[in-house]
Amino acid sequence: MLRRNLGLLALVVVEVPLVLLSLLMLLGAFTLGLVPLLPPTVMLVRRVTQVTRGMLGIDVPYLPEPPPPVPQADGWYRSDRTLYKSPRVPRWNNRWKWVFGDPATWRDLLWLLLDPVVKMALAVPLLALPAAAQRVYGHWAVLLLAPTAKSKLMGQVRRLSESRSTTVDSQAAEMRRIERDLHDGAQARLVALGMTLGAVEELVRVDSTAALALLAKAREASAEALSELRGVVRGIHPPVLAERGLGDAVKALALDSPLRVDVRVDLPVRLETPVETALYFAISELLSNAARHSDAERVTVEIGHSERDVTVMVWDDGGGGADPSRGSGLNGIERRLAAFDGVLALSSPLGGPTTVAMSVPLALPEEYGKPKAQMPKWQTAIVALCWSLAWCPLFPQGLVAATIKIIGFDEKSWFLALYLDEPWQWPAIIGLITLGSLMYGLALYLPMRHNRERWMAEASPRRPWFSTC
Repeated sequence: MLRRNLGLLALVVVEVPLVLLSLLMLLGAFTLGLVPLLPPTVMLVRRVTQVTRGMLGIDVPYLPEPPPPVPQADGWYRSDRTLYKSPRVPRWNNRWKWVFGDPATWRDLLWLLLDPVVKMALAVPLLALPAAAQRVYGHWAVLLLAPTAKSKLMGQVRRLSESRSTTVDSQAAEMRRIERDLHDGAQARLVALGMTLGAVEELVRVDSTAALALLAKAREASAEALSELRGVVRGIHPPVLAERGLGDAVKALALDSPLRVDVRVDLPVRLETPVETALYFAISELLSNAARHSDAERVTVEIGHSERDVTVMVWDDGGGGADPSRGSGLNGIERRLAAFDGVLALSSPLGGPTTVAMSVPLALPEEYGKPKAQMPKWQTAIVALCWSLAWCPLFPQGLVAATIKIIGFDEKSWFLALYLDEPWQWPAIIGLITLGSLMYGLALYLPMRHNRERWMAEASPRRPWFSTC
């Protein structure tokens, strides 16, 4: 902890010269026209702030980098309303807009300007009280370096765009595979069957024995074509998956596998059809890999859930060494899961075993999510007590008694403070007003704090390290 504090303080040596350099570059850009030097300076500032974010566990807030310029049909590149023969100027314009149109850039510059002052003010506490000072400095860094709502939204849009592109490519590849299977398999056999039946038609009156032999071959060809068509149908969407769900479909895969496959399923309800299909073909690919490449004898498939997330674990006792870069199988699984924000994790050391973990978030209905935490009973009792009793000291015993005291009525009625000696009446009235106000404030504060803690637990599962120091 102290080492991290020393690292944070050591960054001041870089930050102070960088502040002077940034100010000089801004001044030179507006006075001498040194505009091309601004983007490199900003990227240098980003690199320094990224070091701080890495030390504090803060996410990157920057908007996604713009894609490279694409030529039009006529070969020209457009930037705003201007056409260019080369992509150099459009690329520069896009990069300029990306760098200086991002609010995080200006927040970085503001942080760089103020951070040395903050560190100097916290220098002694960072060394003497590292835990508390880290927490204070961490909140300061989050104030300017954490992602904004806009950057988070842009990141989600970028991931959705990439996922959509990947899904479209996967769908196109699947369609080509189906067309190839039909063309090379069932279609060729049906053409051969038609030719055989044509030969039978010619031979039936001349050589009935040869015609019967050809009919037998035609029957075999029709059976093989039907078998291949069923294989194509299973490759598109297996009937057992449509009728019985993911668990029974994976058990059917286990029966067809040459390996000993142990399947364990713990799903409360059926998943949506697209998710079931993606997980089914992912498990099918993993079983095929285990049988063909790993020399495994036993495979274990576990399908379960954690709240609304569906998790799949596939373990085999093969030789390991699986590498996504050496084949398209694991990459294809990742593309399938990416359409549902799913992830794949692989552990396959040489010598085995191989473990593949897959997770699809929010695949189950909302009722299977984590139940919302209820406020503790003692807090509920305090809130109910405050709401039911706070009116008495605040209004009749406080504000009304103060009004009577100011006007000068002699009627004391049931106002308790007015029965006290004269020097104690105003302190008692002020105390009762304060008590009633505090009770109302407590009745509002406890539910608000509970809702805020629950919202932070649900919306911010990844917190910076200093939030738990």
